[in-house]
Parts: sequence; C-alpha cells; structure tokens
Amino acid sequence: MKKLFTGLLVLFASHALAAPIWQESPAVAQLFSAAKLRGTFVVYDVAADRYTGHDRARAETRFAPASTFKIPNSLIGLSTGAVKSVDEVLPYGGKPQWMKAWERDMDLREAIRISNVAIYQELARRVGLERMQASVRQLGYGNGEIGQVVDRFWLDGPLAISAMEQTGVLARLAQGQLPFPEEAQAAVRQITLLEQGPGWELHGKTGWADSSTPAIGWWVGWVKQDDKVYAFALNIDMSQLSDAPKRIELGKASLKTLGLL
Repeated sequence: MKKLFTGLLVLFASHALAAPIWQESPAVAQLFSAAKLRGTFVVYDVAADRYTGHDRARAETRFAPASTFKIPNSLIGLSTGAVKSVDEVLPYGGKPQWMKAWERDMDLREAIRISNVAIYQELARRVGLERMQASVRQLGYGNGEIGQVVDRFWLDGPLAISAMEQTGVLARLAQGQLPFPEEAQAAVRQITLLEQGPGWELHGKTGWADSSTPAIGWWVGWVKQDDKVYAFALNIDMSQLSDAPKRIELGKASLKTLGLL
C-alpha cells in the first residue's frame, strides 16, 4: 500500500511539473469582447516557459492549420530538396485560382507573402506523400496526420493543430531548434519576417480554414526582442470575408496589450 501511495505521489508530481503554466489575460479577453469575436490568443514566453492569453480551452483545441502550414511546408520543401531555395520559381499549374494574383509562377518568397495556395500545392506534390508524412511527424505538428491527399490535407484535414501547439513549433523554429537543417530554418525565418526595428522582429503568417463551419481564421508567428522569443497564435471564428483583416488587427492589439509590440 505504501509503495502504491508513493507511486501515485510521484505520478502526480510528474504531471504537475509537465503541466504548462497558463496565465489568463483579462486585457486580451476585453479586446476579443470589444471586437465581438469568438476565439483565442496565446503567447508562449520561451524564457519563462509560460503561456499567456485568452480562452485556454480553445487554445488547446485543434483546427485545420490552413495557410499557416505554409511555414512548415516551406521548411519541409527546403529540407527535402523539393525546392532548391526560397528564390526558385515554381509553376502554379495554369488553372484559374481564387485570387488573380495567384495565377502566375513565383518563388516561395513571394508566394508566402500573398499566400499562394497553388504554389504550395505544387511544393507539397514535389515533397510527396511519404516524405511529407514523415516530416510532419518529425516536427511534432499537431495530430501529425496528413491522410492520402498530399496537396489538400492542411486545408481540408485530417491535419489539425491547436494554438498552443502552433507556438511550440514556432518557438523552436525561431531558435533554430527544429530537427531540420539550420540553413532551411534560417531561410524560413527570413521569408516570414513582417516587420522589424532596433532590437526586435515580428514574424507571422495568416490562415483561413473554410472547410469548417464557422470558418477559422489564424494568425501565428513570433516576436523576437533581442535574444528573447515570444511565439504567438490567434484563431477566431470567421463568418464573412470582412472578418479577415481582424486576424492581424486583433493579434497586434493583443501583442501590444501584453507589451510585446
């Protein structure tokens, strides 16, 4: 009985140590309330090993990553040699696209900036199903499942990831700690850079998963302040196209409220 009790204590202590530290932010919650949006925002402070944000339950809920997967897709494409560099031009395929701007061949540097789905589908096909599946699992990316359709799994599923899981992957990318060549990680950090100033950088990527109802809008990335990294992820319910700009607007407002921008 004593051994059983001791074992339970050890198990409980181990779980407590492994459980992530979460700090709810009333100020961020107020931003969501004022915007009349349902969603979550989370920041992972790498140095403190602490999460701060709004709606922990939703932050732990998995959704299709949509175009936020362009970040790992770029990394996997570069690491496997499916594309030589972020400047190699890929064909879009010649078919009509949702956006006219996507209807031309381009490199990853431009394709990630305008979120060109066709270019990244071509990249995924070049990687191939087997290498893509192995790489997604190697990343520890969400549920790690890509199914059998190599150029749609991040849009329609079965791949799914939570906001908290997004920050874990991004924090390691920001520090060059993913199990992929550092040269590839550095290239992806370069093409995800949105803004910078003396001693700080903002990296990010939006996503729009419209395969679910309501659609899910994403904005993920990280802020680097000198040698400190703060990875973040936002997702919101999106009922209409006019909600799209609110992803970055609310995300930036949340970062500013937390003193990170």
